[in-house]
Amino acid sequence: MGNAHGHLKNRYIHNHSSSYPTPFPPYYKYGPPPQPQFPSSTTQPQMALSLPYTNVDCSLRALAGQAEGFGRFAIGGLHGPLYHVTTLADDGPGSLRDGCRRKEPLWIVFEVSGTINLSSYLNVSSYKTIDGRGQRIKLTGKGLRLKECEHVIICNLEFEGGRGPDVDGIQIKSNSRHIWIDRCSLRDYDDGLIEITRESTDITVSRCHFSQHDKTMLIGADPSHVGDRCIRVTIHHCFFDGTQQRHPRVRFGKVHLYNNYTRNWGIYAVCASVESQIYSQCNIYEAGQKKVAFKYLNEKATDKDEACTGCLKSEGDQFITGTQAGLMTKNVMSN
Repeated sequence: MGNAHGHLKNRYIHNHSSSYPTPFPPYYKYGPPPQPQFPSSTTQPQMALSLPYTNVDCSLRALAGQAEGFGRFAIGGLHGPLYHVTTLADDGPGSLRDGCRRKEPLWIVFEVSGTINLSSYLNVSSYKTIDGRGQRIKLTGKGLRLKECEHVIICNLEFEGGRGPDVDGIQIKSNSRHIWIDRCSLRDYDDGLIEITRESTDITVSRCHFSQHDKTMLIGADPSHVGDRCIRVTIHHCFFDGTQQRHPRVRFGKVHLYNNYTRNWGIYAVCASVESQIYSQCNIYEAGQKKVAFKYLNEKATDKDEACTGCLKSEGDQFITGTQAGLMTKNVMSN
């Protein structure tokens, strides 16, 4: 499923003595990060230092087109001018909302750090990059809504404290496509942290940190939305840190999970429901009290006569601290 990714050769090395690295890169303004300094030596050759993601962060717009997996064609606001967010106000000139509503391609950067308290969903239009590198930006109150849009990149933002019914951190719906969510931190929303539904597809979620939440990520709306059979999502190098369930829960769609670390879930780690196809590859599953990682749910698509579950293939996954995979056999899944 999806690309053959070079990162699949390298599993995580799990070290209990160290904490998970922050999802935020070193802070620097819109140029290359400072180069490491090596001591000079006349007897030893100088060695080059290769760091992960160097190609993504070598310059501001190098981010575009660097996604892996199904969202790899997302270019965001690559071909548009810079838009500078100069205020933490919810709306008005220089605000994030003002930039996101504009119809032209924009590469949105921040001249301020702090918290933006959203009074309503912030709608993001097509061909936008929301680039939080170089600052620390937290969105609270509500979340981002990507509806009927394409080519959006969201990078290096924090989402925390979304309140209200049906309030998600990032809501992707209604035929949106070519979306990349990268290096974001999401926690404590009243509904989901990320929701991908209603025929939205070609999406990648990478290097994100999910914590302090129940229903983490839903892919596929409900059994009546049979158009969600088109959904394709890649999730890689993410940390699901004690979140209760939905890492993700999938209806209909095709999802590739690789190099993620999921620990201490409260209900299950990954759920395959009606007609979903999930490929779990080289992930770490570390159970707490609930030992079974994978769950299957039978649901009936409205255009079918019988209920069915999804299918889930595990390859190269590590199940540690007594974790049970919970994989079904083919015979059980077909009944």
